[in-house]
Amino acid sequence: MIDALSRHRSLALLASVVLAQVLLLAYQIRKADSNVRLVRYWSVEASMPAARGGTWFFSRLGGFWSGYIDLHNARKENDDLRSQLGQLELRNRELEAQAAEAKRLEILLNFHSAHPEAQMLAAQVISASADPASDTIFINRGEQDRVRRNMGVITPDGIVGKVVEVFSTSSQVMLMTDRDMGVGAMFADTRTHGVVKGTGDPQPIMDYIVDDEKVAAGQTIVTSGEDRIFPKGLLVGTVAAAKEGNPFQKIQVRPAARLDRLEDVIVLVTQQELAPGKNGDGFGVSPAPPPPAPPAEATSSSTTLPAPGVTTPARSIASQPAQQGAPVH
Repeated sequence: MIDALSRHRSLALLASVVLAQVLLLAYQIRKADSNVRLVRYWSVEASMPAARGGTWFFSRLGGFWSGYIDLHNARKENDDLRSQLGQLELRNRELEAQAAEAKRLEILLNFHSAHPEAQMLAAQVISASADPASDTIFINRGEQDRVRRNMGVITPDGIVGKVVEVFSTSSQVMLMTDRDMGVGAMFADTRTHGVVKGTGDPQPIMDYIVDDEKVAAGQTIVTSGEDRIFPKGLLVGTVAAAKEGNPFQKIQVRPAARLDRLEDVIVLVTQQELAPGKNGDGFGVSPAPPPPAPPAEATSSSTTLPAPGVTTPARSIASQPAQQGAPVH
């Protein structure tokens, strides 16, 4: 190493002198366009790549750090917004349920206001039978509310069924679709009497209608009052389909009440007939016009008997069992 320096000492000295001379000239000479010393220009140009590289590196590092912080904050904010959205959806469902319940209660109140002549008791459905062969429900009214067996259960849309078992604070109601259920019924227009029987299916059948009777889909079916459970004139449903049978027609009935979504029902404490509806409910179907008066030559002692299967209001009222009902709640 020392030998190499000694051999090139003169060359190194010459290079040092030349470099010093160049730097001295660069210090003295100025650029014509910017009046900046040449040595300053060279030094700035030489340091510029390093400055640019440092600026790029630190900007990237700062951007990465700020991006990480922003992403962390955005993720936290997103979680908070999701939590708030879940709470709002839950609150919205609660308000919808409350609005639906208020609507049902309003319908029951309007129904009672439209029929003040009948004693009735509002009840809520609390459970249904687990037996697939039995169409029954349980309501929150029992002996304490003076509920008795064979009391009719309805909704503002139509009849539901009858009370079959009574407990202290609850009762079991057999729906009109149960196999053991039968309702005295008749067509609202022709006044032809029959019996609506449950089959265990969503649509019961109407029996004892002869083949000669003209039955069309959509005909209205109401209670006849002959079963001593439901007063006369309550809406049962409409004819879904009818075809000839032997000896009676096979008539499928579409219930007026939605038996698959019962929540609030009405227990009829007595068999008092309901007056024609005032709030658009399905009850109070107007009966057919009465038969013409007997000829004038009939004697005063003669008595006109009602047509077979037709229950006159006087006979219906006279044959109703006396029941003590609870006031409407």
